[in-house]
Amino acid sequence: MQYSKSKMEELVKYSPELSKRLKEVMKEHDLEKSFALKALYHSEVKDGGKFQRDYQDL
Repeated sequence: MQYSKSKMEELVKYSPELSKRLKEVMKEHDLEKSFALKALYHSEVKDGGKFQRDYQDL
């Protein structure tokens, strides 16, 4: 499964939980949105993560 910035943006847009988590990651690690999205992908989507099915459905 490949990382797609546009898919991650859409997934975050429709998931309040991921949206909140994105803001936390950005603040906690002082990251720009694009880097925080990639970090979320690796922690919450890739390799059987909680949101993998939702990501694949996009």
